[in-house]
Amino acid sequence: MPTRSCTCCIDDLTVFDGEAEPIRRHYSQLLTHGTAPPPGACAFLDNHGGCRIHAHRPYECRAQVLPLRWIDEFDDGTPVARRDICPLNDDGAPIETLPEDQCWSIGPFEAELADLKKEMIGGQMRRVALRSLFG
Repeated sequence: MPTRSCTCCIDDLTVFDGEAEPIRRHYSQLLTHGTAPPPGACAFLDNHGGCRIHAHRPYECRAQVLPLRWIDEFDDGTPVARRDICPLNDDGAPIETLPEDQCWSIGPFEAELADLKKEMIGGQMRRVALRSLFG
């Protein structure tokens, strides 16, 4: 069921072309005759803050319900663990106190997924801005 409070979802989101294809296929009428909201919020939010492509939303959107963890680097190259969670799901223990195994580690799965996609299409993967699907 679409969430009606996605107003914190970001704009300028890009996805791999393979993830854009189901959106093109299932929402052709919306993409041809609909419009995206003004820049700043996700291109697929409706006037009530709901996701218009919820059933076929991209992986990145689906992952937002989880507490996320990834390794980043300071400017000097020192590694640092980062965490994030959608504010709508931030009602439990502070994310900083969660054990690592209770967070989705960004990186390993995504790299494997990217490798599989490259293998399937035989090379370069193109990223597509969600907003660019309209028109």
